[in-house]
Amino acid sequence: MQVRRLTTKFGDGPGAITAVNDVSFDINPGETLAMVGESGSGKSLTALSILRLVPEPPGRITGGEILFDGIDLTKLSENEMREIRGNRIAMIFQEPMTSLNPSLTIGLQLAEPINLHRHVPWQKAYHKAKELLDRVRMPDSHSRLHNHPHQFSGGMRQRIMIAMALSCQPKLIIADEPTTALDVTVQAQILELLKELTRETGSALMLITHDLGAVARYADRVCVMYGGKIIETASALDLYDRPMHPYTRGLMASIPRLDQEAGRRLVPIKGQPPNLAELPPGCAFNPRCGEVVDRCRRDVPKLMTADDKHMHACWVAPHV
Repeated sequence: MQVRRLTTKFGDGPGAITAVNDVSFDINPGETLAMVGESGSGKSLTALSILRLVPEPPGRITGGEILFDGIDLTKLSENEMREIRGNRIAMIFQEPMTSLNPSLTIGLQLAEPINLHRHVPWQKAYHKAKELLDRVRMPDSHSRLHNHPHQFSGGMRQRIMIAMALSCQPKLIIADEPTTALDVTVQAQILELLKELTRETGSALMLITHDLGAVARYADRVCVMYGGKIIETASALDLYDRPMHPYTRGLMASIPRLDQEAGRRLVPIKGQPPNLAELPPGCAFNPRCGEVVDRCRRDVPKLMTADDKHMHACWVAPHV
């Protein structure tokens, strides 16, 4: 997938809010791309825009291209998008309890996309659903097909969502905060399972998360978002080794580390995330930045190349 200058707005006229602002990135086959940043930075709306799930009105995609296998998704009709969603691109939403239908059995919800997109008869689709539950290591999968969502724990519901995402062998899986509200042990199990299954199937994974520890362990590349824009992108190893944007360095400094010196305090990023309806002139991060210069308050920085495959949008960070 190649996303080029994607822009998503809410509302019209002077009061319109640009929630996704001129965003560009690629996702390669078999790759795990992480999108990180504070709440409200535009990560989830970028994912919803890719699947054309932004509620219209008041939201709408106002510019850019979303090229999936060479097809621009912004140009497709709603019926054509239904053939893409859940079939070639699957999404795992933040809260599985609100994503699963409480009145339908898990078996029916797993079998339905297989029947709809793959045209597999219902009996075979149910058999495939059982195989999917086995694949995500659901105990007693045959009897659990007849259970309803409320009969599962949060971790099990998330495994069901992963099984549903894999049901049609998609080329791309978008996981939006897949470990929200799960305990630490279950979080690790879910992320390890996702990574293992994408390796087996060759699917690409777009991982939206606040967990920078998970990003370091599971991601190949990282995009850091702030104020609706991508402000730094690099390989995961390079980003953790040499974060260049002051915001990225602030995120890193606020993470507890096992190897940090005794008595060393975490350093929070001062201030609050920006109000997208009232962004400051220049760089959106400038009111919170400790390295701000006059140009930061005047001009909006574009993504600039720092070195091979490492880019940032900052006037004070090093660039070629």
